[in-house]
Amino acid sequence: MTVARAGTGIALLGAAIALYNRVTIPRLSETATNAEPVTVCVPARNEAARLPALIADLRAQVGVPELRVLILDDASNDDTLGAATAAIAGDERFTVIRGENEPDPGWTGKAAACARLAALVRTPTLVFLDADIRLAANAIAAATVQLRRHGVALLSPWPWQRSGSVAEALVQPLLCWSWASTLPISLANRSTRPSTVVACGQFLVLDAASYRAIGGHATVAASVTEDLDIARALRRSGYHTELVAAGALASTRMYCGAAEVEAGYTRWLWSAYGGSVGVGVGAVAALGYWVPVVAAFVGRDAVRRAGVVGYGAAVAGRVLARATEVGGGVSVADVIAALAHPVSVGGYLWLWVRSRQVRRRGALRWKGRDLFLGAGAGCWRF
Repeated sequence: MTVARAGTGIALLGAAIALYNRVTIPRLSETATNAEPVTVCVPARNEAARLPALIADLRAQVGVPELRVLILDDASNDDTLGAATAAIAGDERFTVIRGENEPDPGWTGKAAACARLAALVRTPTLVFLDADIRLAANAIAAATVQLRRHGVALLSPWPWQRSGSVAEALVQPLLCWSWASTLPISLANRSTRPSTVVACGQFLVLDAASYRAIGGHATVAASVTEDLDIARALRRSGYHTELVAAGALASTRMYCGAAEVEAGYTRWLWSAYGGSVGVGVGAVAALGYWVPVVAAFVGRDAVRRAGVVGYGAAVAGRVLARATEVGGGVSVADVIAALAHPVSVGGYLWLWVRSRQVRRRGALRWKGRDLFLGAGAGCWRF
């Protein structure tokens, strides 16, 4: 009974925090105009299939009269360069750069590409986008206005993580749920503690001067989670960063299908927690999101009642987190995925274990590049 109550307590706390965030999280304004010059940087490796849609979204942006877009084809193996050039169709606001060299030792490919693009930026506001992001016509204006209005060095609009397969529906919503059910964002946004940072590298808006003051991406050259580490570096230097919900203004389908989900999380999930910390996180997740559902189905009397409450709280927390991310009502598919939340948590923990195992074997790969600990460099590179 004590174990079931403890698990239910964890699930209830998570649901309460998710409810708090659903009500209080800051959101991008859907009506904004930015007169300040803005440069958007897009690092792209093997993105011929997805980059044209993003370029179309950027060409359709409104409210940013002085917009420049820099795209780096990061030594792609496909026709990213040709696809980008065709999609731009002569739009003079866009520049495509062909990168033919592999990153230097001690640099990840993403960090190196971002650093190269940032070196070309001359505007006071800098935006990094991944090629898989999709934007409403006023997304850049809304995000850059909010950066200045809130006086922060980094603004991270959290995009709606779309799913197109069972594996994605089970795992992808956990990205938002992981912070929405554990961290009161409106309070964390006021802090400069690196431990309370949340950021998503698919859509980052930065004050260029602050970014350069901390050394830019050179500060996080070896990181496979450079988005979080840039935000942490800013906070360590006394700058404020802020997470906001993008809602309908930005969405993404990060991975397509089970194979990409597995490869994508295997690439970086090993870095999320240290060994003993990861075991602790796994134990808490099992207690809060496995024990109650077991108690609900096989327990008796008070144990079963506690389990039903705990399982219901887990499902409610998952639905609330999804509503925070979407910015409105959730779909029937989202509710079904929430009912399978214990399975999602199990899948996430399995991916964490697998990522650590593959890393120990030195077999991590992403987009055709090996990810390895360079001798003498002491850091990872991909």
